[in-house]
Amino acid sequence: MKRKVLIVDDEPQMLTLLKIYLENHQFQCTLMDDPSAAVDFLKTNPIDIILLDIMMPNLDGWELLKEIRQFSNIPVLYLTARTNQEDIIKGLRLGADDFITKPFDEEVLVAKIEAVLRRYYGDGALTIEGLTWDSDARRVLFAGNEILLTPKEFALLGLFLRNQKRVYSREVLVDLIWGDGSDPSDRAVDSHIRNLRDKLRKAGFPIEKYLHTIYGAGYKWNHSQ
Repeated sequence: MKRKVLIVDDEPQMLTLLKIYLENHQFQCTLMDDPSAAVDFLKTNPIDIILLDIMMPNLDGWELLKEIRQFSNIPVLYLTARTNQEDIIKGLRLGADDFITKPFDEEVLVAKIEAVLRRYYGDGALTIEGLTWDSDARRVLFAGNEILLTPKEFALLGLFLRNQKRVYSREVLVDLIWGDGSDPSDRAVDSHIRNLRDKLRKAGFPIEKYLHTIYGAGYKWNHSQ
């Protein structure tokens, strides 16, 4: 499965260069030169990692990361020619995962991306409080026991785990999970969420702490004390 990379940079040549590098290493790239549009794109499209320039007009990389962190924990690597310690500290405190300094070596770039992906996703798996969602094996485990999910339930759980704190409306869930051309009712979406909750609850996972219904908005995975 190719990892999906969103690259946000206002320099067309840099976008092209990054695309060539990363597609040679089996990444799937989306290029954007408008940081404001990137926010809207992320709210409706699953992405595994973002490469983000800092110095951009209208909305710089600092402010863009602040907006992204309001709804997503997706890994972010800054692309920057700035190497002073203050900038690095600022970026990390805002929620960046690493920095790639321009100009960069192709192998270093790819190695840093792969390292962040391993830290965030593990070896194709995500684990929270003993619950493991394994995209490669297509399995969900809790306390060593497999939880049998339907393909839609499995996809829903993976989407929530990869995008914690983000609210998903029923309409967006239909687009992302059911795909174009499908038109399930809100009741069908709610039914899949209810079944997912029931299966995780019966397995012993404290689902009420994590998967929340947001009245009038949709669903969100967010740990509550």
